[in-house]
Amino acid sequence: MQAAAPAFSRRPNYKWWVVGMLWFCGFFNYADRQAIFSVFPLLQTEMSLDKLQLGMLGSSFAFVYGICAPLAGNIVDRVRRKAAVLWGLNTWSLICMATALSRNFRHLLAFRAAEGLGETFYFPASMSIVSDYHGRATRSRAMGWHQTAVYVGTIAGGFFGGLISQRYGWRSSFIVFGGLGVVLGFALSKLLVEPERGAADLADFGVRPHESHRMPISEFIKVIWATPTVLLCMGAFTLGNFVAMVLLSWMPSFLFERFHLSLAMSGLTATIFVQLASMAGSPLGGWMADSLRRRFVGGRIAIQLLGVVGAAPFVIWCGQTLSVGSLMVALTFWGLFKGVYDANIFASVFDVIRPEARGTAVGFMNMVGWLFGAATAPIVTGYIAQKASLGYAISIASVALLAAALMLAAAIFFTVSRDVEKLRRQLEQ
Repeated sequence: MQAAAPAFSRRPNYKWWVVGMLWFCGFFNYADRQAIFSVFPLLQTEMSLDKLQLGMLGSSFAFVYGICAPLAGNIVDRVRRKAAVLWGLNTWSLICMATALSRNFRHLLAFRAAEGLGETFYFPASMSIVSDYHGRATRSRAMGWHQTAVYVGTIAGGFFGGLISQRYGWRSSFIVFGGLGVVLGFALSKLLVEPERGAADLADFGVRPHESHRMPISEFIKVIWATPTVLLCMGAFTLGNFVAMVLLSWMPSFLFERFHLSLAMSGLTATIFVQLASMAGSPLGGWMADSLRRRFVGGRIAIQLLGVVGAAPFVIWCGQTLSVGSLMVALTFWGLFKGVYDANIFASVFDVIRPEARGTAVGFMNMVGWLFGAATAPIVTGYIAQKASLGYAISIASVALLAAALMLAAAIFFTVSRDVEKLRRQLEQ
């Protein structure tokens, strides 16, 4: 028998406190990821690594993250999501600390891959929790505010990773970020309360709570093949992830090589303008999407389309600029439109997927998005940079955003209305 929920969890504003608590978890999720990119030049010198090997370090995390994502998502749909959040947080934090023990390229590769396993549980669990506290009226805003943790964490990982490494050695940054994550895990174990699955959606559709069906992966695969909106959003997410990882993994090196900035300033400049702008764009995108969703069912996806179309020219600009000032402008506008898109990544999919399958849905999106998007980006960019230039490799990534725009437009005009209506009928059964 499940223990009674603490009194504070029954307050009307607790659903926003949940977003706040998970925000800190998302912060360390991304700070730990980004820290290694700021120390690429140190690793290159200490371990005699070339650009392809550095790209492999970025990709090893993404490959494991992506491969394990569907299984992690399906596990999340079968267990208490709070437990999945805590297990993931503590696991990746301890592995982050253990990275400091690395003595060669193989050690680094192994620890980065292992950290990907720990982190793959977080977003399926956290987004499922948020969706059960927030229904159609506030879901995009809630996820948009949570998404700002990604940006702040990326800034912190980039800047403080470089700063701590310059002063105390690159190993120190991993110990600091990992140790703080363990402390956060203890706090969340006391304060985070597991919600009833599907509570918000059942309330939205006026349906009484009923026993939910646990969907195996094989059944889920059939569902997504029969839900083209999910496939189109998944494709757009993959292409958007590719572009984001191109800039996140190689922009510090681009600044270090072209403009001769210090490690700390390269890490800070590569992240702060993008992420601060995304911090503004994500809540804005969430508000716009919740408002537009009330007018037509494809409203969330329409805001995503606005984001990728608006971002494309600034990605080109990033790779071709000849001054730091111009690059700052390009990074800022790219970050703004990226945030508008990011707020609705999972909210758009949750509009057409049953509550008991949302962890699996996030897992599959992460698998495709990270394996074929994020995992390939550092290697592809490193290869193109060796054959042409790093600036050219960054600019050409904009083509992926235009392809994503076509997929989102197809979802708006051809699939989303039908898929939303199908979900409503399923919940009423």
